[in-house]
Amino acid sequence: MSGENGCWSAGSVWRGAPLLSARLKLRPLVAADAPRLAELANDWEVVQYTANIPHPYGLDDGHAFVVAQEARRLTGLGVALGLERTIDGALIGCIGFGLDHADSPELGYWLGHPYWGQGYVSEALRRLIRHLFADLGYESLWAAVHPDNQVSAHVLEKVGFTPAGRHPCGMPARGDSVDSPKFALAADQWRAAHAARPMLLVAAAALIDTDGRVLMASRPPGKSMSGLWEFPGGKIHPGETPEMALVRELAEELGLDVGESCLAPLAFASHDYDTFHLLMPLYAVRQWKGEPQPREGQMLKWVRAAALSGLPMPPADIPLVALLREWL
Repeated sequence: MSGENGCWSAGSVWRGAPLLSARLKLRPLVAADAPRLAELANDWEVVQYTANIPHPYGLDDGHAFVVAQEARRLTGLGVALGLERTIDGALIGCIGFGLDHADSPELGYWLGHPYWGQGYVSEALRRLIRHLFADLGYESLWAAVHPDNQVSAHVLEKVGFTPAGRHPCGMPARGDSVDSPKFALAADQWRAAHAARPMLLVAAAALIDTDGRVLMASRPPGKSMSGLWEFPGGKIHPGETPEMALVRELAEELGLDVGESCLAPLAFASHDYDTFHLLMPLYAVRQWKGEPQPREGQMLKWVRAAALSGLPMPPADIPLVALLREWL
């Protein structure tokens, strides 16, 4: 384990803390996940390039995997995390790292077939990589892929890994051994790329009606984080103040006339989405002209403050809910 405080620092996956990405929660596996693991992993196309996942894969295999991974976490050998979709709570795959071969973590992952081609693995990798470098203090990471698994190699290169020779990889579940391409990523390479990510400035509104309910809008189809619920608002254009941008966005998205004098600064979100950093002031709005209309394909919902935490939201919006609830 690495870093001055070791891997047992607050918020560490070694302690079982989940990690949030734009659309996923990377969380510890639990016994109740076994049936879903069996459902997803009992697919030859999913597991054919993996070293240790047996085929066929049944319920007992799922239970054994959960128990074994918990034991590895407690003994400091590695951590396995389930990939849970924020929008519906569905478990769609696994990601993790092991320290079996060296002090440098080896990454591994697999994804259920219905979820291929949607960017989930690269999103999960970016989030885990950030945790391993920024929070746990490791200086390098590596991964090896089956020689025929070009898709996995492309995913690693997409998130910053570069070729680093070969790695002899035993495949006990296949009774085989392969000479695998190896990929590596150093902390200084990641820090340089991470520092170059853009800053996205967004203004958002908590529209509050006379009953104390808050208007929430879903992310429209075709946009990132589609289907998640958020506070209405949008990007701040060059030359605009946050207040000007919010007045414009509420008119464009909802058909509302909101004067800048009706915007009361309430809180702000500062969130790292790995590919960009979001800075978002939130304004409380109690007066406006017109009735909210979904003009950009979104859904709208009036929600009482106590029920806001039950909505699937982008990670940046979640901390604002508790602040808004106290304010109301």
